[in-house]
Amino acid sequence: MNKYLKYLLLTLGIALVSGLVSWGVVRATIRHAATSDPASYAALMHADAPASENDYGFLQSDYELTSSRTVGNAPDLTPAAELAVQAVVHIKVEGEQTVDYIDPFEFFFGGGRGFDRPQSRTVTSFGSGVIISTDGYIITNNHVIEGAKSISVSLNDGRTFEAKLIGSDSSVDIALLKVDAKGLPTIPFGDSDKIRLGEWVLAVGNPFNLTGTVTAGIISAKARSTAVEGPQGNAQIGRFIQTDAAVNRGNSGGALVDAQGRLIGINTMIFSETGNYSGYSFAVPINTAAKVVSDLKKYGSVQRAVLGIIGGTVTEDIQKEKHLKVSQGVYVSEFSEVSAAYAAGIEEGDVIVAIDGTKITEMGELQERIGRCRPGDTILVTVDRKGTKRDFKVELKNAEGNTQIVKQDTNSLLGASLREISGDQLRKQGISYGLEVTKVGKGKIQEAGIKQGFIILSINNKPVRSLSAARKLVDAAQKNRLGDKAILIKGFYPGGSMKYYAIDLS
Repeated sequence: MNKYLKYLLLTLGIALVSGLVSWGVVRATIRHAATSDPASYAALMHADAPASENDYGFLQSDYELTSSRTVGNAPDLTPAAELAVQAVVHIKVEGEQTVDYIDPFEFFFGGGRGFDRPQSRTVTSFGSGVIISTDGYIITNNHVIEGAKSISVSLNDGRTFEAKLIGSDSSVDIALLKVDAKGLPTIPFGDSDKIRLGEWVLAVGNPFNLTGTVTAGIISAKARSTAVEGPQGNAQIGRFIQTDAAVNRGNSGGALVDAQGRLIGINTMIFSETGNYSGYSFAVPINTAAKVVSDLKKYGSVQRAVLGIIGGTVTEDIQKEKHLKVSQGVYVSEFSEVSAAYAAGIEEGDVIVAIDGTKITEMGELQERIGRCRPGDTILVTVDRKGTKRDFKVELKNAEGNTQIVKQDTNSLLGASLREISGDQLRKQGISYGLEVTKVGKGKIQEAGIKQGFIILSINNKPVRSLSAARKLVDAAQKNRLGDKAILIKGFYPGGSMKYYAIDLS
């Protein structure tokens, strides 16, 4: 055989063997990716993973997450990003904004009853959300969907759905939506109690309408108590996850995930003097948010447990004044009218130092722990009483002093049921708007002395034409950081003269 032909055949043989070896390496690499990192593999291949119900009652894909990998000296965040971005949605909200104005002819020349008339306009806003159940449940911020007349959700794969609001809770700025779909990708829940300072995290959302955006950072602080003013004003939840991952307008309601792709928080607000990212952002811990949406799904309203104490964080001054033996905890100064803590044997002067074995150093921690419970739950409260540790089993109650499920009353405000007055009744009373108090229960309305049948015309000199308008005025007063948290209600009883009631909301 010609030596050149032999050389050619030898070269082809070597190339063939090399190709087979290379193909084997590629197959082995793909197989390794599928087995060592199933979460990322399932996400990339859009595999229909089986689903099972988690502890909060949501169907989630059974991804088998593994520990994060490293590339050189840096963590490999690509599997977490590829998994999370598919389960984060873009939310479009259309609402109506009312602008009050005074008719200048009426103002200068009289006529009418002196009530200003509203002018409405349609407004559109955007935000993010996280798919937490394969059958279409989505978690987002309350401020993203507040005042919405319609909500549409766009998935990472391009599909768009109309969303229904299941419920919301302004106190922790969390809302639950539902779309009519099956087999959706989800992010598995993590445990926000186990996060560590300096741990790598990803913020996933739609800043400035740039869909599917992923930014990285570290956890800057855990359980951050802050009075930073966010979209909802002075935030009522005081235990945020703080991170330096870039978060901007449109990220609200999006996911904060760890390096394994587990959901550990819902991005909620930023600290900024410009309105854009300046180095700090805050997320509601998933352990808090998950309990809220679980209640909204199951009961239609959040079931709040009440310990029934009045007190505050132990400070150096309180420690000296009360001669306390501990420097951290929550000092019990008195009890509410109906108190689960008092019934269990806790006394004034005790210092709460632990709940179910978890150390409590200040009031925010205590509020967060109780906030995860429901009425009827029993917790172990450890107190320091004059230097001696004592444990008490406390069965938590609701605000009414019992353990019954509290049903959602969509017409309630400050403990009273209200209804918008119809056209016929408006004419009969000679007014153009107002809300009638139809039932008075335990709450601020009752404490002020307002009775059934009272017609509310204005709150803080702003006309109230709807229950939603009244709620916004009350919320604004509750979040006022510069003045008193109070409202002035103006109205009348049919056949009577005008009356004014001042209500302290602090």
